[in-house]
Amino acid sequence: MMIIEGPKDYIKESIEVKKLLFDDAEILKTISDIIVALCGCLKGGGKILIAGNGGSAADAQHFAAELVGRYKLERKPYSAVALTTDTSFLTACSNDYDFKMIFARQVEALGRPGDVFVGISTSGNSLNIIEGIGAAKQKGLRTVTLLGKNGGKLKGTADFSIVVPSDNTPRIQEAHIMLIHIICEEIEKLLA
Repeated sequence: MMIIEGPKDYIKESIEVKKLLFDDAEILKTISDIIVALCGCLKGGGKILIAGNGGSAADAQHFAAELVGRYKLERKPYSAVALTTDTSFLTACSNDYDFKMIFARQVEALGRPGDVFVGISTSGNSLNIIEGIGAAKQKGLRTVTLLGKNGGKLKGTADFSIVVPSDNTPRIQEAHIMLIHIICEEIEKLLA
């Protein structure tokens, strides 16, 4: 019987990336700051607008689903919207304006002061997330980014940012979903 060694290597690399997050006091503080900001938003009647592309779009939808539905606890739904789900708008905006405007236009329409915009980008260079951050700041929203690699052009643009210390997109995405789960669990503990 042939044994494939690759899976062990992937798991080991995933553990190593998460260990880097675990050992970084600044990242741990930023996670806490994000949780406090999102709780404040929700307590104040605001909403969380979440965006990403590809796998990060799936993460945005996952994040919103955990907040609106439930993560672990039975509780009232929290106000969160994945800006990646309205295909009619996404295709119209891409066609009539530009793909880089798909999140900015939605933030302009839906965002209010007190809301939070969360942009997820493994490269940190997604133009539509960059435009979304700009629109969010103009509308008075707080901003959060979950990034990877070196943070790209988005590094330093948000109020709160976590850069996963990896150049490997799958490992970055695994860390992002772990961070999303931590945030959801802590929000439930604090608000439910």
